[in-house]
Amino acid sequence: MNIHANARLTVVRREELVRRVATGEKPGSVAAALGVSLRTVYKWLSRHRKGDGLRDRSSRPGRSPTALSPEIVVRVAELRRQRLTGRRIAGVVGLPVARVHRMLRRLAMNRLQSLETPPPTRRYQWEKPGDLLHIDIKKLGRFARPGHRVHGDRRQDSPGAGWEFVHVAIDDASRIAFAEILADERKESVVAFLSSALRFYIRLGAQVRRVMTGTRVG
Repeated sequence: MNIHANARLTVVRREELVRRVATGEKPGSVAAALGVSLRTVYKWLSRHRKGDGLRDRSSRPGRSPTALSPEIVVRVAELRRQRLTGRRIAGVVGLPVARVHRMLRRLAMNRLQSLETPPPTRRYQWEKPGDLLHIDIKKLGRFARPGHRVHGDRRQDSPGAGWEFVHVAIDDASRIAFAEILADERKESVVAFLSSALRFYIRLGAQVRRVMTGTRVG
């Protein structure tokens, strides 16, 4: 429902206004009851009788004599793609420089970098499950209750606070993931996690051939 921000009456109240007057109540009484001016009452009564409806009209003008034709807009865009400056474009199409710059901003063509064709996204994906296994570790804080960042009191301890490490493996082809929460990210834990992950994927029928990870094993 589109209602003007400063409107005193909703569409429902406008309908009530029309209904009350139609049933014989005087416009002045309706205006006082609804907390609006008599002029407002007559305005909505007039619109209702003309069949214009009880919703707010668009504030957009019916005609814009100074609006540029679609052909001019297309021409400006074509010239900009040829890397012409706003000043040169203005000279070609016969428009003020400031207006051309405003148009280029609306078209999101005011910066040269916006005219560059973005390079195609280079994606890779191994064809068969097990061809490549991605492994990474996410470090997460562990606490039993909110810390000082929440309550601001550093004097309160949080028993059991520390870190947990989520070890994650994702098969590149199938995107099937395997994860375990371990106490650390030491070499022994990483090796144990990798063994668990390999067994998991073998049970699914995937023989892991390659492993890629950015994790530093300590």
